[in-house]
Amino acid sequence: MKKIIIAALLVLPMSVFAQKFAHVNSTDIVQAMPEYTTAQTEIQNLAKQYEDELKKMQTELQTKAEDYQKNQATLPDAVKQRREQELQELNQRLEQYYQTSQQSIQQAQAQKMQAIQQKIVAVIKELGVAGGYVYVMDTSSGIPFISETLSTDITSQVKAKLGIK
Repeated sequence: MKKIIIAALLVLPMSVFAQKFAHVNSTDIVQAMPEYTTAQTEIQNLAKQYEDELKKMQTELQTKAEDYQKNQATLPDAVKQRREQELQELNQRLEQYYQTSQQSIQQAQAQKMQAIQQKIVAVIKELGVAGGYVYVMDTSSGIPFISETLSTDITSQVKAKLGIK
């Protein structure tokens, strides 16, 4: 009876080693996706539009400030106050526009990247189930060590499933 229990205890740890593990490099996958390139181009175009509008606003502010400085000595006090207030309001609008544009760019980028990540995660889950893997770890997430001999790299399989070369 003792021999059977000892044999069972020796075999039990072997079943733990039979588990399969995989890893992927999601950064390589994302950068290889055409959707990523398209998203980057769209984000750059959006940023350019905001930048152009910001430059127009800065030019307007600068022109009005220079005009005010040239004519400041000859202007009545009421006009000076009105123009100073106008310059302050224009400066506040410029700062508000800058903040809003930065938030819009970040939000657009997050939405586009979320769609890409969801697509990748779906494929990884599908391959994980099909391959019978216990875990699929992402090497680009800063995991300190993954044994490449005990873990299967399925990055190329994910790329193939996504139609990426």
